[in-house]
Amino acid sequence: MIYKTNYPSAVGNLLLVAEDESLVGLWIVGQKYFLGTLKEEPVENENLPVFHQTKQWLDDYFAGKRPDIAFLSLKPKGSDFRQIIWDILCQIPYGQVATYGDIAKEAAKRLNKKTMSAQAVGNAIGHNPISIIIPCHRVVGTNGSLTGYAGGIDKKIKLLELEGIDTKAYFVPKTGTAL
Repeated sequence: MIYKTNYPSAVGNLLLVAEDESLVGLWIVGQKYFLGTLKEEPVENENLPVFHQTKQWLDDYFAGKRPDIAFLSLKPKGSDFRQIIWDILCQIPYGQVATYGDIAKEAAKRLNKKTMSAQAVGNAIGHNPISIIIPCHRVVGTNGSLTGYAGGIDKKIKLLELEGIDTKAYFVPKTGTAL
């Protein structure tokens, strides 16, 4: 059985989803791919320990602290390739960014390949089911564009600024499929 609860945040209402004793989803309500990895409708239950731990983590994060994701039990559902990409995202330090190209290079290294498509990486990042905690908002285009956040570019900017990143060094693209 899977369970859900809500968390009001600085970037909008968040939906937390757990299965067993692990977090399997954290979506900004209404974001692209909302509930995309779920096979059944979650049941409301805010009293799970994993939800209390996640809410404390989020309280700390939105208070400008640097909570460690190692204290949370995360089990995002996705292919082996997506799991690798999400693991790489977890290595991006608070207050820093990486490019899609950087992540593609690391993924290629882990998969013993010469190269990796930045588009494939972007697709896996876009389908990240545990937003904010698995920090896909910390990924920017090689050219400095703030593209590709399923929760919306405005929310990506807010999260980066919360972490102390000067977003004036980046730009929002005028067109593109990943806006």
